[in-house]
Amino acid sequence: MVGKEESAGVVVVGAGQAAAQVVQSLRQGGFEGALTLIGEEAIVPYQRPPLSKRFLKGEMEAQALLLKPVELYEKLNCKLLLGRKVCQIDRQAKQVVLQSGERLDYAQLIFATGTRARALPAHGADLDGVVSLRSLEDVEHMRSRFVAGQRLLVIGGGYIGLEVAAVARQLGLRVSVVEAQERLLQRVVSPQVSEFFEEVHRAQGVELLTGAKLSALRGNDGKVVAAQLADGREIACDFVLSAVGAVPNDELAQDAGLQCDDGVLVDGHGQSSDPSIYAIGDCARFHSQLFGCSLRLESVQNAIDQAKAAAAAVLGAEVDYDPVPWFWSDQYDLKLQIAGLSQGFDSAHLVGDPQAKNFYVAYEKDGQLICVDSVNHPRSHMLARRGIGKPLGEAGLPNLEL
Repeated sequence: MVGKEESAGVVVVGAGQAAAQVVQSLRQGGFEGALTLIGEEAIVPYQRPPLSKRFLKGEMEAQALLLKPVELYEKLNCKLLLGRKVCQIDRQAKQVVLQSGERLDYAQLIFATGTRARALPAHGADLDGVVSLRSLEDVEHMRSRFVAGQRLLVIGGGYIGLEVAAVARQLGLRVSVVEAQERLLQRVVSPQVSEFFEEVHRAQGVELLTGAKLSALRGNDGKVVAAQLADGREIACDFVLSAVGAVPNDELAQDAGLQCDDGVLVDGHGQSSDPSIYAIGDCARFHSQLFGCSLRLESVQNAIDQAKAAAAAVLGAEVDYDPVPWFWSDQYDLKLQIAGLSQGFDSAHLVGDPQAKNFYVAYEKDGQLICVDSVNHPRSHMLARRGIGKPLGEAGLPNLEL
């Protein structure tokens, strides 16, 4: 007789990159139990990085975004429940409760719920024409507005905001970027790299307003027409992109009584405070021995690698997830690649020629390499991914003069 634990199997809540990877890794690792993936969007897991770049620009079809064709999930014997919303986790009964009232048993539950756009904290944020970019539906909604001559106002000078600004300029829109920090990408790169990207965007005709705080959005007949800044300036616009960051979708975990702190807290196995429940990808927070701090990473690398680690743990392997994170951003003809984390660096070493759009910056802390930002310099990026945590002189970076 098959017991409940064996028949219940693994239920994955979420349908992004991490979810797609974990179901594939479980089957590849020999898992033979029931496997169910639940997603709110009515589409199989797809790539999100191209949304603000090639897909928005019209260079990529929606079908090309799919991580795997639907047939693969059938081959993996993974039950797909798409366009379905989970409203509760009943830990005592070990059941996932859907909005429809249906209950699904689980032996192990994996949260792969990702993030959502942070709400714009300003009056008028609910006006027509104020958009965010997190999903395929968001982009399809925005595309009709990307018409040459339209005035786009971007709130936020991070990756998403600058990528969309670059696409908009290439399509002939007039673009302004408002960033509350004193420089673009301030939370993730050095002043040298910020200055470089500021010069690039200004040369492309983007109006940049750094150290500028949004006070309110003003509308006419319910549609946004201008932004008012705290210093009294007003910027006219036809639509607004809110790109002020993301927050983890950890409410289900919180409501279920799991330990959360800007994400579901997990150990090196990906296990939450309930050993039957795991969390992976953008919604999970773990402790990094490598960087000596708690991390919640929003990256493809983390989604894939943490999913593999959690799948291995479910299958009984001893794992201790502690990666070298890496990220990238495409803007105009530039590819910014980041290996490691630069927060708290002691010194930064610029190598190469920013004027030639080919350089990198190596960040050092306590005598060790902690991060490298590479602009159109893939070799330094690949070497950095192997050299993070080593003394700077032993990291093997090209042409580094100490």
